[in-house]
Amino acid sequence: MAGLATTGLPIARILVGMGARVTGVDSRPEIDGAGELRALGVELLLGEGAVLPPDTDLVVITPGWRPGTPLPLAAEAMGVEVIGDAELAWRLRGPGAAPWLALTGTNGKTTVVRMLTSILRTAGYDAVAVGNVGESLVEAVVEGHDVLAVELSSFQLHWSSTLAPHAAVILNLAPDHLDWHGSMESYGEAKAKIFGAGTVRICNADDPATVALAGEDAIGFTLLTPAPGEFGVVEDLLVDRALTADPVREADQIAELRDIVPFAPHNVANALAAAALARAFGVPSEVISDGLKAFQPDPHRIATVATVREVTYVDDSKATNPHAAAASLAAFENIVWIAGGLLKGADIDALVRDAAPRLRAAVLLGADRAQIAEALARHAPNVPVVDVAATDTGAMDLVVTEAARLAQPGDTVLLAPAGASMDMFRNYGARGDAFAAAVGRLTADER
Repeated sequence: MAGLATTGLPIARILVGMGARVTGVDSRPEIDGAGELRALGVELLLGEGAVLPPDTDLVVITPGWRPGTPLPLAAEAMGVEVIGDAELAWRLRGPGAAPWLALTGTNGKTTVVRMLTSILRTAGYDAVAVGNVGESLVEAVVEGHDVLAVELSSFQLHWSSTLAPHAAVILNLAPDHLDWHGSMESYGEAKAKIFGAGTVRICNADDPATVALAGEDAIGFTLLTPAPGEFGVVEDLLVDRALTADPVREADQIAELRDIVPFAPHNVANALAAAALARAFGVPSEVISDGLKAFQPDPHRIATVATVREVTYVDDSKATNPHAAAASLAAFENIVWIAGGLLKGADIDALVRDAAPRLRAAVLLGADRAQIAEALARHAPNVPVVDVAATDTGAMDLVVTEAARLAQPGDTVLLAPAGASMDMFRNYGARGDAFAAAVGRLTADER
């Protein structure tokens, strides 16, 4: 077992329970749960010098290990197969195992898997959201359920080879994690592994890259009026023209736009993807609306924090790359944009160019804020920009104060950073919490 973090610990426990002889390898000198693992009989090889034991039969690897690093290269040289947790879970399925409804994409994965789970539970199924969403996929397979809603990252898919979900969708594709995959081509190839033999293939008809990966005869979803074989939007309705219950009818209504919370174009696309997966599993179209109404979004995803002096403050800290930030910016008019963080080499120009007409002002923070400032100078030279260099715990208060000063009644102050948070915060959640707390203090001052 290579890597003993969140996914590694439960996998090691299960493999030991099945009678396997398990050696745990981790580059960290100390890990949580080491005592428990040793008590189970797991041999631990910890630290930077840890190597693959010579009598290894199979390597189960976690996403922290990149291709081309010494351990997977050593396994390849020894002729030892390397698989990830998703592939292991697939191979551990027994007779009558729960079908998988799987999804991947650059952005929107967790929202879609939560929407899908809500729809499936509303339909009366024992369904759980698993995979990259937090709950162990291997544990869920062993426990047994009616159906699994499976969120898969490109890392998990890279180390997979035999997955064949009942239905699967690629939500979108934009440059991300290229430092891990090495190229956009390799990133796309990993995503395409979600489609196995016999899988009902679903793609984003508005994203040519996903259409190319899904191939011919895939079901599409679109924010436009759908063609036959697609899910889409007609006036204020979400409709199914691909898997209609009555073949005589041209389309089935599956929901109304007002059922989508929070409402934004990219969230409508998320709902269409979840609906397509559910319909591919046989969920009646009339159930989908109730499932979407029951859905509760995770924090820091286009969450309205407060309205102060007719200015709305919105937390989309989860927008950690330009593609996600673009979707967030497209949902509002007259925006004071709070942006910055770690861009991880991503190109910011197209995002800024397309968002420029909507920007009232921008407040920048974080390690790569200069790149955003340069793009704003090129594509939005008349937009006022405030550069906040502070990185201490009070930085977000200064950011929010400056945004409030620049905003006018009717504007939206939008935290959609387009970058990762680890330069200043523990994670995107901590960044969003800091924003909400600063807005709360601003609100208190207004009283």
